[in-house]
Amino acid sequence: MNLESGDEGLPRVVIAGGGVAALEGALALRKLAGQRVAVELWAPRREFVYRPFAVGEPYGAGSILRYDLDGLAGACGASFRLGGIVSVDAEQRCVSARDGERVPYDQLLLAPGARMLWAVPGAVTFWGVADEGGVGAVVRRLRSGGLRNVVFTMPGGSSWALPLYELALLASAVLARSGIEDARLTVVTPEGAPLDLFGRTVAERMARLLEERGIELVAGTHPVGFDRGRLEITPGAPIETEAVVSLPRLEGRRIDGVPQDEDGFVPVDEHNRVVGMERVFAAGDVTSFPVKQGGIATQQADAAAEAIAAAAGSDVEPSPFDPELRAVLWTGSSPRYLYGHPTGGHGEVSTLEENPPWHERDGKIIGRYLTPFLDGFPDVNDRSLTIVPTARR
Repeated sequence: MNLESGDEGLPRVVIAGGGVAALEGALALRKLAGQRVAVELWAPRREFVYRPFAVGEPYGAGSILRYDLDGLAGACGASFRLGGIVSVDAEQRCVSARDGERVPYDQLLLAPGARMLWAVPGAVTFWGVADEGGVGAVVRRLRSGGLRNVVFTMPGGSSWALPLYELALLASAVLARSGIEDARLTVVTPEGAPLDLFGRTVAERMARLLEERGIELVAGTHPVGFDRGRLEITPGAPIETEAVVSLPRLEGRRIDGVPQDEDGFVPVDEHNRVVGMERVFAAGDVTSFPVKQGGIATQQADAAAEAIAAAAGSDVEPSPFDPELRAVLWTGSSPRYLYGHPTGGHGEVSTLEENPPWHERDGKIIGRYLTPFLDGFPDVNDRSLTIVPTARR
C-alpha cells in the first residue's frame, strides 16, 4: 500500500512528540531528505519546553524556556498537528490520536518522551518542569539558615543523574554566599560512583569536586523513603536529615501496538528501528537505552532520520547510533564540561574540564541540527547559572 501525504504526493513521515528528539528528527529529515518527504509533527501540547535550565529555577538563577511548537515545526519544514499519538496499527500503517483520528504514515518516528513519577515517599521531588514551591522552599530555608541538613538523591533505573549533582552543588554555592558554614549536604546515589556512566576520569573528578565543596557522597545506595527525619536506604542504616530532595522515577509513555518493556520503554536496533516493526523508529527517553539525556535523544533521532532519508531515495549512508555523552555541569560558579561514552566501547576517553572541549555556544543540549536551530532564538544559550544572593525573584 502506497500512502501519500495530501496533494503533495510525497511519502508521509509522522513524528509523534514535541520535544528534543521530535524537533531534531524533523530538522534532520529536512536536511537529509529535503523535499522527498512530507513531515507531520504530532504533539499533545502547543509548547516546546526547553528544560535544562529548570535546575536553576529554585535558586533564582535560571528558568524553563517555552516556545510555540507550531512556529518551531514550521521553521523545521514540518506541519504541526495538535494531538497525542496513543496507538499504532502496523498492519494498516496508521496511528491513532487521542481524539480517535486515524493518521496514515509511510514512516513513523516515535518520540513521546517519558513520564516522571514520584520516587521517594516523603521527599520533595524535582520535576524539572514546574517547581511548585517544593525545591524552592528547601532552598529558601537553606539560605535563611532554617535548614542545616539536606540530602539529594535519585532512584535507580533508567535516568539522567546530572541534575542531582547540580542541585547539590548549587545548594553549596547558596550556603557559601550566605555565610552558612555548619550546614550538611549529602548526595545519595545508586551509581557506583558519581556520574560513572561518563567513565572513570569523570567519576573521580566529580568525587573530588563534591569533596572540595564539602558535600558528602553515599554511592551504591538506593533511597527507600523519608519520614520523621530519617531517610531509609538500602543497603545501609537510615540517614538522619531534615529534608530530602529527589529526582523522579522515569517510565516510558505507553503506546498501544508498540513493543515496550515493563517500564514502558521501547526496544530499538542500532538504527533506532523499533524491534519487530517495519517503518517504525523511536528516539529519546521513550527508548530502552538507559541514559535519558537530550544530547543522546538528538543522536538517536539523527540515526533514525538517516535511515528514513535513505529509504526515501536520498544519497545517505545510515550510520548506527553510537552514543557520545557531552554535558555542561552547573556548579554555582564556573561550569564544568563533561565528555564520555556510556557504552564503554571507546576506551577511557572521559573528561571533566573547566574549558569546553566543543563550541562554547552549544548550550546544555547539544544536537547536530537542533543546537544551531535554537541558537537563532533569544536567550536559549545565554545562561551561566552563577548563584548570587540577590538572584531571587
